[in-house]
Amino acid sequence: MSREREMAMEFLGLNFMQSAQVDMESLSRSFIDEMEKGLKGELSSLFMLPTYIEAKSAIPSNRPVIALDAGGTNFRVALVVFDDEKKPLIKGFRKFPMPGVKGEVGLEEFFACIATAIGDLIPESDDIGFCFSYPTEIMENGDGRLLRFSKEINAKEVEGQMIGENLNKALLARGMNKPKNIVIVNDTVTTLLAGMSAFADRNFDSYIGFILGTGTNCCYSEKNSLITKIKGVRAQGEQVINIESGGFGRSPRGLIDREFDETTLNPGFYTFEKMISGAYLGGLFTLTLKSASRAGLFSAGTAASIDSASPFTTSDMGAFLADKEKAGSVHNLMAKEGELAIAFCIAEEIVDRAARLSAVNLASIAIKTGKGFDPLRPVLTAADGTTFYELPGLRQKTLRYIDSFLRVSHGQYMEFARVDNASLIGAAIAGLR
Repeated sequence: MSREREMAMEFLGLNFMQSAQVDMESLSRSFIDEMEKGLKGELSSLFMLPTYIEAKSAIPSNRPVIALDAGGTNFRVALVVFDDEKKPLIKGFRKFPMPGVKGEVGLEEFFACIATAIGDLIPESDDIGFCFSYPTEIMENGDGRLLRFSKEINAKEVEGQMIGENLNKALLARGMNKPKNIVIVNDTVTTLLAGMSAFADRNFDSYIGFILGTGTNCCYSEKNSLITKIKGVRAQGEQVINIESGGFGRSPRGLIDREFDETTLNPGFYTFEKMISGAYLGGLFTLTLKSASRAGLFSAGTAASIDSASPFTTSDMGAFLADKEKAGSVHNLMAKEGELAIAFCIAEEIVDRAARLSAVNLASIAIKTGKGFDPLRPVLTAADGTTFYELPGLRQKTLRYIDSFLRVSHGQYMEFARVDNASLIGAAIAGLR
């Protein structure tokens, strides 16, 4: 190990920021414990939200549906039709900034923006499948009440409101004749449904929907008999549970994690998400560099440059990891030879820890449900999100930790798949149910 790496790792260890300081077995037990509490309605950092959607792949053909996707930074719209072979045809696709991402918006403005975006598609279908990627309590009629925004969306008046009901109000205000049939689902649910549809010819033991982009979340299929916080549901059936895993509150946080959390829009909330997702990793990297600078790891010239630097984005960190020798925003701060190696080690360790935590998240679901022991019938994780696929090393490290922890230590098997336009396709499937 080089002297620079030794310095960086010692600094990270003293601040409890090393990836190896995460005990995967212990953390998995805590994650499962929070899952079980959430299913019972007990106090838990995991919402474990019922969706009233069964994980099945039957899709009606030649019936158009309006598909909406409200993500971390973008709002996407399309008209989707499944042909006789159940292949999705996406028409009229367009993308807009997510309301509230550039500044605060009120309740009416938020839904007016969405209604305007889909105005020309209103006559095309009576059905809307709405992928709404924020903590939302789903109702049996398919509508959903927003619990709170995450991912730095600033629209406080929308919190606590019914999404479908308010969208219908906005559409009626635009001259629509009658309310639409609106089904609200989370992006993890749409990803799961799209994965099932795309691999309908494969025999999997169970399915997980996994998002790691601007934010992070998971969903899976759970027995109704174990969801004791809801009443009147057929006990012998199953339904998809939206875990809201970004809210997991029992992951061990380092000193810099805690300092960084205080700089975010909602300190104390979604602390797990702030350790692994794209909205936060760049900022966490920036603060870690500044903390390392204060600890004397960099020269005076570099320390001054780091102190005055604007926060790096996760894309900046990714570009640095992809080629640490190439001139760029991180490279330009370093005044002396060897300092790049310290910065690179810090960035690499942040990504490695994010991969380890993501693996705990996914493996805990398989362990809890007891699925995937047959290598011919693994658990399929349909994964989506630019951070997962584009941040150098994150996907590869996550899969490696899954293999060593889930397969080697627990004897269970998991396969990963990516489905293009999963959020829109899954929203369309949900809208047609």
